[in-house]
Amino acid sequence: MKARVTVTLKTGVLDPQGKAIVGALDSLDFKGIESVRQGKIFDIVLNDLTEDEAKKRLTAMCEQLLANTVIENYRIELL
Repeated sequence: MKARVTVTLKTGVLDPQGKAIVGALDSLDFKGIESVRQGKIFDIVLNDLTEDEAKKRLTAMCEQLLANTVIENYRIELL
């Protein structure tokens, strides 16, 4: 089973990397960009799990390693 976990900063958390990207795009003449929010995507392949087991395991992975839940949100998609 394949899954995709998307991790993004929570609303209101400063995103210095996103701000740097806006500056870099502006210097490359991509004008009119107000803001950029960056994140992470993890594509994970799981073996021999039911859908419920996979969701539980993926949630545990996010809570323990993949996301800093103080400042980040995560979304799990089974593909």
